[in-house]
Amino acid sequence: MAEAAGFQVTERPRGRWLRRTVTLLTGAPLLMGLLQMPLAPAAQAAPSGSHSVDVTIDSMTPTTPTKGDTVTVSGTLTNDSRSTITDAHVGMHRGDALGSRSAIEAMSHRTTGYLPGVDGPEVKGHKEKIDKLEPGVSRSFSLSVPAKDLNLSDDGVYQLGVSLSGRSQADPYEQVLGIDRTFLPWQTADAGKKTQLTYLWPLVSSTHLTAETDADAQQTPVFRNDDLAAELAPGGRLQQMVALSKNLPVTFVIDPDLLATVDAMTKSYRINGPDGPMGKNQAVAKQWLHDLEEAVKTHEVVALPFGDPDLASLAHHGKGVPSALSHLGPATDLADKTVDTILGVKPRTDFAWPADGAIDSSVVDVATSAGAHNVITRSDSLRENGRLSYTPTAARPIGGGNTAIVSDATLSRAFDGDMAQAGGASHAVQEFLAQTQMVNLQDPDRQRSIVVAPQRMPSVSQAQAMATALRELEQSGRWTQSVNLSAAAKAKPDPTASRRVPSDAVYPASLRRQELPIEAFRQIQGTQASLDDFQVILAQPERVVTPFGNAMMREMSTQWRGHDSGASAFRHSVRNYLDGLTKKVHLIQKSDATLSGRSATIPVTVQNNLVQGVKNMTLKLTSSQPNRLDAGKSQQITVDGGHSQSFKFDTTANANGRAWVTAQLYTADGKPYGEPMTFQVNVTEITATVMLVIAGGVLLLVLAGVRIYLQRKRAGNRPAEDGSDGDTGTDGDNGGTDGDAPEQPSDPTPDTGSESSDPSGSGEKVDR
Repeated sequence: MAEAAGFQVTERPRGRWLRRTVTLLTGAPLLMGLLQMPLAPAAQAAPSGSHSVDVTIDSMTPTTPTKGDTVTVSGTLTNDSRSTITDAHVGMHRGDALGSRSAIEAMSHRTTGYLPGVDGPEVKGHKEKIDKLEPGVSRSFSLSVPAKDLNLSDDGVYQLGVSLSGRSQADPYEQVLGIDRTFLPWQTADAGKKTQLTYLWPLVSSTHLTAETDADAQQTPVFRNDDLAAELAPGGRLQQMVALSKNLPVTFVIDPDLLATVDAMTKSYRINGPDGPMGKNQAVAKQWLHDLEEAVKTHEVVALPFGDPDLASLAHHGKGVPSALSHLGPATDLADKTVDTILGVKPRTDFAWPADGAIDSSVVDVATSAGAHNVITRSDSLRENGRLSYTPTAARPIGGGNTAIVSDATLSRAFDGDMAQAGGASHAVQEFLAQTQMVNLQDPDRQRSIVVAPQRMPSVSQAQAMATALRELEQSGRWTQSVNLSAAAKAKPDPTASRRVPSDAVYPASLRRQELPIEAFRQIQGTQASLDDFQVILAQPERVVTPFGNAMMREMSTQWRGHDSGASAFRHSVRNYLDGLTKKVHLIQKSDATLSGRSATIPVTVQNNLVQGVKNMTLKLTSSQPNRLDAGKSQQITVDGGHSQSFKFDTTANANGRAWVTAQLYTADGKPYGEPMTFQVNVTEITATVMLVIAGGVLLLVLAGVRIYLQRKRAGNRPAEDGSDGDTGTDGDNGGTDGDAPEQPSDPTPDTGSESSDPSGSGEKVDR
């Protein structure tokens, strides 16, 4: 029962194997000493297990040989000693067949020297002579052995070793001076029931777009940097991921944010900075999207929620922040729309993929809250209970109509290491092939479906090693057949396989330390609240809501794990930019005003420096002493983009003195918008002396009117005369004309205030 499910190596079998190895190693030095005694010439050629020479296997062809093939192993020899190696040769060793997946993994980590009982004897009749190898010198080798001479019998995974044997000044007797090992999967015929294999091919990148856009009709996007171009260019990571995938049986798992970002690069874009230059990599972006469009025509596409949100961070820290989980639904909807629009394919959006496949009950709850009923986890998270002697099928029902897709941990981590060196890549490929064959050999009569979910962002060398392994597996085709993720999710589950989702307490501490803190979600909530208040005043809210909504999804990305400072800086940049936009709509400060009458019009100017207009706002004046000054009624305002506009308030003075007036903008739902603007009004009421003067003036006007009226009446009653004495008028008329009246003063013109956006002058006088 040591193999349990083949997903993890249980401690007890490995402990027994290690104890046996330690026993052999403990006895080896004594045995070597006895074998090297001068009195035993026949034993002088026995191997010693020295580490004088570093032997590295760079390639093995064919990777899965059959009868009639010749196995060729090529690599590098490096003399790490201070002595020259002479009379040396390269030889091949075939060890016994390995009996389990745990044995394969244990052998993979062996770093000991040559052990005859484990590595097996040197294959006779096949060696490559090495005359001399100077200290510190490296040279290549290539050794070929027909498969029939390796004496491979039953199907299985065999250990294959290549050693250098020779002499040196320190070791004058021929012995093994270095050895490297690899795996040789041997199967002469196709399996009766091949293992179904699903391999996920992730297209994910870090965050490149900011929330900022230029103030033009196209809303030119602003990038954090131009690093994405290097990933898309020939030889770049993402370019290689697409190029390698064309003929591979894989399922694409795509972060739609990457598609949206590359699509933005195909048009005009700018790099962030005070004088940020315009981007120049449109051709690279267009070519990459074109290549991807061609590739997905023959592959299944699974879309992660937009921005690849960190589900574990949301589960462990975000659930306590109101509205944090509300972003998941829109992120899923946007994912579907983005992939369909840019690639022209309908993706699956019902799969969730937590970081490193680690889950607990809270992570599953969050992952499935937005409609993803399939959770991609890993076998070192949803562990087997030890009752199975084989690797079970990946699909497991976990209740509530949800399915856990349990990827194989060993296969998923197969290419995590440094694949830049040929030796590392070759070893990983051979181990991957060996592990997949062993899965099938565990129970050849039981067909199973396994899933491989590699790291989210493989390097170029890792992607190339992954592609090599899949090509070799596909060409061999003797123990696996490829299926997509949809088929894997529908596979019939093993009835005795583990379905118990682990509790929160067992979530890996190393992963928990990488999560976004609760403060991050509080900051995102604050940004969302500010955006909600801002968008209600905009004539074109989509110009702001879309880039900021996407930016907040990016703030929750899984790619921020391990990058706390970068994540914090990105969140602050988004909020600062939003705050800057909201401040572009503001009140222009007024200077103090003097009111010399009982009523007057006071203008207040609103400045809108946004590109678009604002509407649905209310401007209200509030007097600190309403018994002295009534500031008038509030007004609904609308201001076009790039303009300022003055709004006039009819005020009424009731008493002398100074009063502070506060102007404040409000949104349609009554929330204050922006900073209030306060100014002082000096009310000067009319005095008694002035009232007497005015009354006297009015009395004089009345008397004058009476006099005119009486004169006209007398003139109308006087009989007409010939005028012989030359008189042409009456007393006091002096050439006046009947019916004329004195000119009346007009009403004073109201002062409506300046329409300028500049502050009013000092000591402004507003009267009426």
